[in-house]
Amino acid sequence: MHTHYISWWNLENLFDEKDAPLSRRPDDLKRKIQADLKNWTPEVLSRKITQLASVINQMNNGLGPDILGVCEVENAHVLNLLINSLQSGRNYGIIHHDMGDKRGIDVAFIYDQNRYTFNSNEFFHHTVVKRYPTREIVQATVVSQATGNEIILVGNHWPSRSAGQYESEPYRIITGETLSYFIERIQEVKGNDAAIVVMGDFNDEPFNRSLTDYAQSVMDRDKVVYGRNPYLYNLMWPLLGQRKASYVYSGSPMMIDQFMVGKGIAKKSGKYVLEESSVKLEIFDGMVSGRYDTPVRFGQEKPNLNGYSDHLPISFMLGEK
Repeated sequence: MHTHYISWWNLENLFDEKDAPLSRRPDDLKRKIQADLKNWTPEVLSRKITQLASVINQMNNGLGPDILGVCEVENAHVLNLLINSLQSGRNYGIIHHDMGDKRGIDVAFIYDQNRYTFNSNEFFHHTVVKRYPTREIVQATVVSQATGNEIILVGNHWPSRSAGQYESEPYRIITGETLSYFIERIQEVKGNDAAIVVMGDFNDEPFNRSLTDYAQSVMDRDKVVYGRNPYLYNLMWPLLGQRKASYVYSGSPMMIDQFMVGKGIAKKSGKYVLEESSVKLEIFDGMVSGRYDTPVRFGQEKPNLNGYSDHLPISFMLGEK
């Protein structure tokens, strides 16, 4: 059986160096994030890259992920720094859209170019706007070189709760509705057997309305397979039931980083084998502390050079018959 090791990680403000050339950072963005970049020297950026790479290198029993979705990356330059620091021996490439948001944090995919071919004709993105561009949904199609089958990746970074959970909820609700439209359109064009993998930092948990009522994300696999709506099967419920968390805010553990799959993967009679027991948080030595496995942050204003990110990575294995 052919397998795909798929991961997701919010990299926590992976900014370019403070004095990056203007060709990599427009003047207006430089002004807006100037305070964040106060201590962001080339040496600190290099340390951040080293810490992130040390984790990615350990994934998949030291082989590294086949596909890694990421968010909070400023540009393609820092993504290239990251893949050049990986030691898995893989030929990684990047799929990236420069969103042009207020803080310079994008969604992107890293993929093994010896295993997949990126179909650049099927690359779509939607920017979430709160008076200004703030977060995004990115869709990309990769084709397995071993089988010729497509996997449609949908990366998400939804509006934060910084203004308050309920005050900011309408923005995540409209984003959830937009994601559901993406899934409906994919299935209309590609058919119900399309292999759709949704991943991201949703800033809501699997039981919140933006996901259950609007993105149509459910915990019932049969509902996804036999339902008429474009439901998504949320893979995070078992970890949530074990009180696992990808993020901790003010002492409260939250599973806001999630994987969901469409009907084409959820159905047991199809070409894919969903290995549900493989869904996990990626935790290695030094990455967590505290009661709820609190991620050790790298930070920004006063960087912790022994930190990584304020989120934990998540992974799962997808088989192909």
